[in-house]
Parts: sequence; structure tokens; C-alpha cells
Amino acid sequence: MTSHETQQLDDLQVGHLRHFANLSRQPINDWSFMQGRGTGQDDFGGYRFQMAYMAYALALAHRHRLPAAPGVFKPVFERLMEKMLLPEVWMYWARVSRGGSVFNAHLSDAYTEDWNPVGRDNIMYSAYVQSMALLYNYLFDDNRYAAPGALSFQYWSFFWGGKERRFEYDQTSLNQHIYWQMVESGYLGVACEPNCVFQICNQPAILGFRMHDLVTGESMAREVTEGYQKAWDQFGRLGANGHYNAMLSQDTRAVRDNAGLSPWVDAWCGTLMNMWNRDFVREHYPAQIADWLVRGAEGAMSVRSVERPTVMGQTIINDDSDFGWAATWASEMGDTAVLKGLLAHADRYMSPLWRDGGYCYPRNDVMSDKDGFRSLVEPMTGNVLLGYARLNVPDGLWGLYNTPWSKAQHHDPALTEVGVGVDVLQAYVDHDARVLNFAVRRQRARDEGFEVGIGRLSAAGHWTLLQRGEVVARGHGVQILASEAFNVRAMSGGIEFTCPSGDAIAFRLLFGLAERAAAA
Repeated sequence: MTSHETQQLDDLQVGHLRHFANLSRQPINDWSFMQGRGTGQDDFGGYRFQMAYMAYALALAHRHRLPAAPGVFKPVFERLMEKMLLPEVWMYWARVSRGGSVFNAHLSDAYTEDWNPVGRDNIMYSAYVQSMALLYNYLFDDNRYAAPGALSFQYWSFFWGGKERRFEYDQTSLNQHIYWQMVESGYLGVACEPNCVFQICNQPAILGFRMHDLVTGESMAREVTEGYQKAWDQFGRLGANGHYNAMLSQDTRAVRDNAGLSPWVDAWCGTLMNMWNRDFVREHYPAQIADWLVRGAEGAMSVRSVERPTVMGQTIINDDSDFGWAATWASEMGDTAVLKGLLAHADRYMSPLWRDGGYCYPRNDVMSDKDGFRSLVEPMTGNVLLGYARLNVPDGLWGLYNTPWSKAQHHDPALTEVGVGVDVLQAYVDHDARVLNFAVRRQRARDEGFEVGIGRLSAAGHWTLLQRGEVVARGHGVQILASEAFNVRAMSGGIEFTCPSGDAIAFRLLFGLAERAAAA
């Protein structure tokens, strides 16, 4: 049990979680608030990245802050995965797979249009589907994505294209497919787009391998990371300037470094690589971030982005999310001063918005305001990354990767059902005392779904639910023996009650030995 588990979430953290949930509930192909400046879902602000890092943020918040509230996270995770499989998210690959970029135009005669979004290359999508599915299995002890065809990519149009295109996978087959691609590359990594192996885009696959190992007891992640270390030693993970190399060309083995000092290259790679290569990342963090961090007035901080490049006479327009990635990196490094400075800048100059109970920073395409302060907000930054940074804890990914939950995690009483109109500010089990501690609040912006469900009571023995020291209900297993308030009702595997209105209310559920000792 850590201090992060016992601390209540603040209003902004709760607001970010609700914003993620709100976006996940939008109807199919309603991408409101999520469209970036790029065209065709080709760039780093695409829907796939937004949904994947919302899922990662949920995983970190569940693991480190609300471990006894799976009911807050599981439904949102499921909706994000459903959206992740939509054709609108992955159809870009049919175009990108044909090549023609400055990095692969000389090879494009050998490429053909490929509608299977995970068949070859495209680790910038396949690894997110893989890691999300395996994270879900690990976090919620639910292997639904292991069912045959559970991860299927399908598209058909009445207007063109002929018969349906369908590519069926599950978490195991997709994980194995990516693993063998990694092996065949000599552990250098799988290409994002043809001929381009980015260090960044292979880190999510490593997270997926680790979650696979935690579920199955295997050691795939160790093999891959050891191989990755040896493979990249010949090229160097850093350039001559001390910043992360961005990518490697498969045909020439030429490395592209971070010559322009783009913050996203360092920050994105550093955030993710910390989970398995912490000493290396931390050694180089101070010098790397110092080269592009901008210190403002009253503790506020920003970042210095490079000018948009011109290629083939065209100015590149996409969402790099430099500011947002800087915040996630500072959060993972536990750099409190920088994280607070970046969030202070965001709250001061990036027009934060409360929307349907959720907190976000709406898109703004203007780089700076009239006073010269950075005001650019890409959807990836405003919807996802600043929320991720605020919800994360120091070494959050490292902890998820290296300090697995105990076996009791999926068996102790927990908030397994949480209504749409309920905010959970705290939820953890004190295993020594045998007490579930939680705090809930009715969301004033909603007028439905105020139920709170406590599940996994079948094996809990005698239990007592207390609110401010007063008995709310008593029971044994799933049987309610007495109910004093809140109309406590039976539900499958436990009990539920209606969340009271007003400020947040703290509860304690004493179960097993703790309940008997209290009664004595």
C-alpha cells in the first residue's frame, strides 16, 4: 500500500478521468474534440494514439491511485478498445503501406496496398492493440480478448471495394505475431511505416510482452529487452548530441537522430523506456530536458518546439504534442518542479475547460498568445497527455511493469460497479487490517446512475459497512443481515447502494477478521 493509494484524487484528476469516459461514450465515428491538424490519421495525433494513451493513463491511475475501483476503469477500457478496432482508426494503413514517403520512396515499387493493419510493419498501431488487450487481462483478470477473433479488423463498403475485408486475431495470436516480427528484425524492432523503425513505437510492444508474461508466467519481455539492448548497442540509442535517436532505416541501417531537438522525441521515448531501462533514462534526463525546457514567470514552464520542416516543397502539418509529452516524462521521472511548472502554464495559458463534468484543454492551433506565451494545444495534449501526467505517479510505468499486484488483488472486495453519475476519489484495501476504504461523490453534472456496487463479497465472510463511523449495513458474503441507511441492496456477488448527494463521503468496509475483531 502506497501513499498514492491512500490519498484522495483532487478535482482535476477526477475531471480528467471523466473526460476520458465522456470521449469513450461518444457514438461510433463521432470523433468530436479528437480531430487534430493532420489529415488521414497519419500523424502522432491520430485517434489510435489518443485512445491508447487514455488507456495507459487509466491503467496507471488504477494501479497506483484507485486499485480497489475496477468498476471505474474497466467499462471505459472496453469502450476504448471497441473504438480502437474501428476502420476509421486503422484505414490509413492501406495508404501508408504502399510507401512513397521520403524514407521509403526508393523502395515503393516493392510495396503493395495492405489492408491488414497488423500484418506487417505498422507497429504504431499493432502494438497499441496488443498492449491494451493484455493490460486489460492483467488489470481486470478478464481474458475476453483471448477468445478467437476477439481482436478483429473488418471493413466493407456498399459503394466500393468488393467483398468484406476481415482479419481475425486475439491477444495471444497478435502478441505472438509481433514477437516473431521482433525476432526476425534481430530485436531492432518492427517498422512503423515501411523501412522506418522508430525506437518510440516499439516500447508499447515491450509493455504488451510484459503484461503477457504477468498473465502467463512466461519471460518474453526479458528476452526481447535483452535482445533490444544488444541490437541497438551497435547504433547507439542516443545521437552525438546526447538526445534519443528517432529511427533507423531498415535497408541502409542509417540512423536518424534528433538533430532539431524536438521535445517529443526525447520525452515520448523517455517516458516509455523508463519502464524497463530506468537507470539509463534517468542518467540522461537532466541534460536532455534542459536543452528544450523554457522557464517562465511564477514557476510556469513551457517547451521550445522546432520550426515545422518543409519536405518536397510542402510544409509538414501534424501534431507532435511536444508540450504534452514533456509533461508525461516529468511525471514518470518524478520531476515535481517541472511537472508543476508545465501544468501551471497549461492552466494559465491553454484555456482549460470543464465539459460535462470532465476537464480538458480544447484544441488551439495558434502557437502563442498576444504576449508570446505558448498556447498551442493539440487534441493529443489537451485530451490525453496532460491528464495522463496529472494522474501518473513517479515511476508509474516502471511500477506497473516491475511490481506486480499480489494474488489478492482480484479477490478482495472492491468497487466493481460504479454508476455514470458517481466520482470515486479513493479506493484501496488495507490488507493487514482487512478493510476496504473508499470515498465517492455524486457528480452534479449528471442526473442518472448514482449506484455504487461492492463486489467480491462471496468469500469475504462477515462484513460491516461504515460511514463516518456509523454502521450502514452488515452482512455475511452476499447476504445482507441488516441495512441501516442508503437502501443497501443485493447485487450479483455483492451489494449496491445509491450514492448520497453533497460532498464526497468516505466509507469503510470491514471484512473477515477485521469485522470480527471490531464486533468483539
